[in-house]
Amino acid sequence: MYAVIETGGKQYRVEVGTELEVELLDAEPGKTITLERVLLVADGDDSTIGRPIIADASVSAEVVSQKRGPKVISFKYRPKARRRVKKGHRQELTLLRVADITIGGKSAAKERKQADDAARAERARAEEAAAAQAAKDAELAEKLAVGTGTAPKKATRGKAAGEKAETAAKAEKATKAAAAETPAKAAKAEKAEAAEKPAKATKAEAEDATEAAETTDKAEAAGTTEAADASADKPPSKASASKAKADTAADEGGDETSKPRRSRTTKKDE
Repeated sequence: MYAVIETGGKQYRVEVGTELEVELLDAEPGKTITLERVLLVADGDDSTIGRPIIADASVSAEVVSQKRGPKVISFKYRPKARRRVKKGHRQELTLLRVADITIGGKSAAKERKQADDAARAERARAEEAAAAQAAKDAELAEKLAVGTGTAPKKATRGKAAGEKAETAAKAEKATKAAAAETPAKAAKAEKAEAAEKPAKATKAEAEDATEAAETTDKAEAAGTTEAADASADKPPSKASASKAKADTAADEGGDETSKPRRSRTTKKDE
C-alpha cells in the first residue's frame, strides 16, 4: 500500500518506512504527527482518489530531525547602475519517517507486520525442516558405515588383483605381437636393401661416366688453347717470309703498271 500526500505546497509518494525531507514543520524530534491531506491511496489493484483529498484517510509519521538544506546563492545586479546584491539561503527542513497509512479502518502497518511475521515463521519452519533432514542423513550415513565397515576393503583388494591380472595379460599380448612382427620387419628390410643396391650402383656408374666425359672435354679444350698460344709465339719461317715479300712486291708492281707512264720532255721539245 502507498499514498500520495501534500505538505508545504509539494506532493510526495510514501510507503510504510519511507523517509523524506519536507518543508519545516512545527514539531519536535521524536514526536508523531498526522498528515491529513492525502490525495491518493492505492492497495494492490484497488485505488482511491480524493477530490481533492480523501476524507477517511491519513498518514502518520515520526519526526526524525530538524535540519537545513544546502546553501543557495542569490545574486542580483543592475547594469550601468553599480548595483550588486548577493545573498545566501539555506532552507529549513524536517526529516520524517512514515509509520502508518490508514483508510476506512484499514492499516498498512498492521498488514505489513502480519506479512513479516508470516515470512519469519515460514523461514523458521524451513530451517527446522532442513536441520531435521540433516540429522536423518547423518544417522543413515553412520548406519551404513557400521554395517559395511569391512566390505569396502575386500572389494578394493579384489579390484586391485583384477587390475593386476589385466595388466599382466596386456603385457603378454604386447610381447607376443612384437615377437611375431620382428621376422616380418627383418624380411621387409632385406628386400628394401636388395632393391636399393642396383639403383645405387647404376647411379654411381652414371656419375663416373659424366665425370670422365667432363675431364676429357676439359683436356681437349686446354690442348687447343696451348697449341694456339704456341703458334702465336713462334717466329715465322723463311719460306713464309719470302712468300710474304713476293706478295707485297706483286702488289706494288700491279699498282705501278696500272698507273699511266709520263713522257719525258726536254727543253728542245719545248
